[in-house]
Amino acid sequence: MSHSIITLLSDLGARDTSVTIAKAILMRYAPGAAIVDISHNVGPYDLRQAAYLLLSAYKHFPAGTVHILPVDVFYGDAPRILLAEKDGCFFIAPDNGVLSLAFGDDPGNTWLGYECSKPYIFNDWINGAGKIMEALQLGSGNLPFAQCDTRKAPWLLQHKPMSDGVECNVLCIDRFENVVLNITKPQFEEIVNGRPFSVKGLKTMEITSISNNYSDVPIGIPLCRFNISGFLEIALNHGSAAAYLGLGAFNAGIRYPVITIFF
Repeated sequence: MSHSIITLLSDLGARDTSVTIAKAILMRYAPGAAIVDISHNVGPYDLRQAAYLLLSAYKHFPAGTVHILPVDVFYGDAPRILLAEKDGCFFIAPDNGVLSLAFGDDPGNTWLGYECSKPYIFNDWINGAGKIMEALQLGSGNLPFAQCDTRKAPWLLQHKPMSDGVECNVLCIDRFENVVLNITKPQFEEIVNGRPFSVKGLKTMEITSISNNYSDVPIGIPLCRFNISGFLEIALNHGSAAAYLGLGAFNAGIRYPVITIFF
């Protein structure tokens, strides 16, 4: 199988040369491969946001794509790099729980690809990812790695069904400050089961229907819709749902107040 596309999803930002260095190192291990940026604006150490962005993007790439996730790369006392195969794609990620956040109890086939050595430096992690990439490029079908389990996420935020509704957490606040919640369309439909519902947040606000488009409501009015990734989001037509809810910009590590869907 050809691995001609590599994606990068990281918390490295754009203030220094880390992303450029990562790409330069990976080019040595996979010459000719196209390197595509998913995002480098993941909040520092924010596995929750990284998992959401990965889920939003990876299925749009062809089989054989290798997705590399340098997010919180030195998590734990002995940083390790995992290789996973799922849905025809490969994932190279730290053993920090990001794969279990993205894929739950079904991360696919998983191998221990590389163990970092002291002193832990970023270039060593990227070289480790490159060596895994190099093994994949050989295309022998017999990877030189031992299968292993992934580390469970330190906090796996799931929606919480209640007798009169469901409590949801904020997964991400996007570029337009729409607030993405940790409940998918199938999960929402199963829980609500056709009953009337209302979504309430921090301010006096009630949404009682699902919209298809932002323009389904007047400008400045809040709405709920399922985004392109299938997650429920709260939006404001031509405005900031995050500001409307008093959430502010997304910051890694902040536990935003619960958004409750009542029925």
